[in-house]
Amino acid sequence: MKMNFDERSAYEKMKSGVLTSTGFLGHDTRPLTDIIAADEELFKALGLDFDQVADRLQELAARGAEGLGEPITVDGIYLVKSDEARGRLPCPYGDGLYHKNSVSVERGDDRIIYSDLSLHLLRVHHFCQGQGSPFRLDPVVLKRICS
Repeated sequence: MKMNFDERSAYEKMKSGVLTSTGFLGHDTRPLTDIIAADEELFKALGLDFDQVADRLQELAARGAEGLGEPITVDGIYLVKSDEARGRLPCPYGDGLYHKNSVSVERGDDRIIYSDLSLHLLRVHHFCQGQGSPFRLDPVVLKRICS
């Protein structure tokens, strides 16, 4: 797929060391449109909805914040830890600034890490981040965590 100017600009901003030290792409070398298309197909195959998953992760983050930086058990099945940092991160697509934070959610052997920006990228841009990104929201893992 060919990228338009906005996608090309966003892709450049997602590289390591531009907006964040690790970037958003991990070791994934596919074009941005291909990364998104593959994850959209997987979401559909798994019966997941981007907004519903983002809502659930946002809810878990809010519940985890009650732990004031310490891990807490939520709903008897999740171990959630929410860390806050000062400052904001811009969306690589240029549509907002997002609070710097890090939320980890564990359920069984599955674990995901995300931020407010991750949730925006998921909900608005259907971008789960590239393979190998520390904040990647892998659809298969999301299915197991959110089910």
